[in-house]
Amino acid sequence: MQNFSESLYNLIVKTSTELPGDVLKSLEQAFRKENEGIRSKIALDTIESNIDMARNNIGPICQDTGMPTFKIKVPVGTNEITIKKQIFASIEQATKNGILRPNSVDSLTGKNSGNNIGPGVPVIKFEQWEKDYIEVSLILKGGGCENKNIQYSLPIELEGLGKAGRDLDGIRKCILHSVYQAQGQGCSAGFIGVGIGGDRATGYELAKTQLFRDIDDVNEINELAILEDYILENVDKLGIGTMGFGGETTLLGCKIGVQDRLPASFFVSVAYNCWAFRRQAIKICPDSGNIISWYYENKNNSSKSTTSKETQQNVINLTPPLSEEKVRSLKVGDVVKITGDIFTGRDSIHKYFYENEVNKELDGHVIYHCGPVMLKDDENKWHVKAAGPTTSIREEPYQAEVMKKYGIRAVIGKGGMGKKTLEGLKDFGGVYLNAIGGAAQFYSEAVTSVKGVDFLDFGIPEAMWHLEVNEFMAVVTMDSHGNSLHADVEASSLEKLKQFSGKVF
Repeated sequence: MQNFSESLYNLIVKTSTELPGDVLKSLEQAFRKENEGIRSKIALDTIESNIDMARNNIGPICQDTGMPTFKIKVPVGTNEITIKKQIFASIEQATKNGILRPNSVDSLTGKNSGNNIGPGVPVIKFEQWEKDYIEVSLILKGGGCENKNIQYSLPIELEGLGKAGRDLDGIRKCILHSVYQAQGQGCSAGFIGVGIGGDRATGYELAKTQLFRDIDDVNEINELAILEDYILENVDKLGIGTMGFGGETTLLGCKIGVQDRLPASFFVSVAYNCWAFRRQAIKICPDSGNIISWYYENKNNSSKSTTSKETQQNVINLTPPLSEEKVRSLKVGDVVKITGDIFTGRDSIHKYFYENEVNKELDGHVIYHCGPVMLKDDENKWHVKAAGPTTSIREEPYQAEVMKKYGIRAVIGKGGMGKKTLEGLKDFGGVYLNAIGGAAQFYSEAVTSVKGVDFLDFGIPEAMWHLEVNEFMAVVTMDSHGNSLHADVEASSLEKLKQFSGKVF
């Protein structure tokens, strides 16, 4: 078992930096399918470039490298304690090398452990079997899509769909609603695992387990195979599209599992995963610790589609600090490129700036909802390893007031924000810019230097990084005139959801 730790490390690297073959196949179909609208095309083109950049750079596909979750099957008699220790060592090494972002945060103090090790982190689940090799499966599921997981207790009344009862048709309605409620905040186009039955805990576990199934497999239960096909055939009709921009492709995979339940309980649990569907598995020799084989291999070793991507588009160049006049000239749908200084700020920064008077000159500047992966070089200088946007809606309680209080003119994030922020943009003269979720390598290439950092005691993801960027691309999705693409797509998709309210099964 002396090579076991190295095998685990290689599994982590490949999972973080390369998408598996079945996922790439689904994305390639989306690349060919999407012809509607400049926004969706920009998003898909960015995703396509990011996938290849991550593999070539051996860098994280997305800066949110998620909660490492291992499912391990071992022969009887295997020392699970030793395996756990080697997993911890591999996780720490991958974090040190910038393959994983330090994501383990104390739930009471908010302190980041810095090495992705803590109570409950990483998640490790063992199962014994009678085969003579070890199977290790790993999924890296980020917080943005994890927050769009949802669990339904049937019977239930669902917006746009009416009553969902304790039957296959009620399950169908729950699955459709789960995709509708995610909108673009989970970095659509996404994949879902569905767990029917169990209790609240085992229902979610079953749902996440479905994400390890190959996208091309056929469900052994005929009714569920039919339901999986139905969901994939119909959910794109909601028109949510890539990043919630609207368009042809909203869901790329749906896998459903079932287990027994208590008579009083009927749960439908949905695990939503973003387009950056990072999961891998390996077979390991118990004696040597060497990798015998990989699962989910990418035979083509490329995400490139066969269709032309040439699209002419007008781009508005922005150089912070921004004037109110410049910001009010922007409108929903505009494509912008920022050159100059931007500042990152996530949950801890917004809460702190909201509750305190902070001596920080931000008038006219840009806040980027981003928790980057950062590394220091031999000269003690910081460099960006990955820097895509995080989900913005978490900052809704603070955003409008923080912008007004500190003179911030633009916010970059993903998934949009709510009514309070939209009113703030209108009153103060601000703009929301949607970057492409998951495109961590694409955006790290736009960072030309790290000019400084504040509040590093909040942890690397939550610190305020002062970045210099060149032609950082985003799309205006909320403007200073009260317009919101996110609100429009949500309203439109709700109307389209209503067509599925009648009984099908």
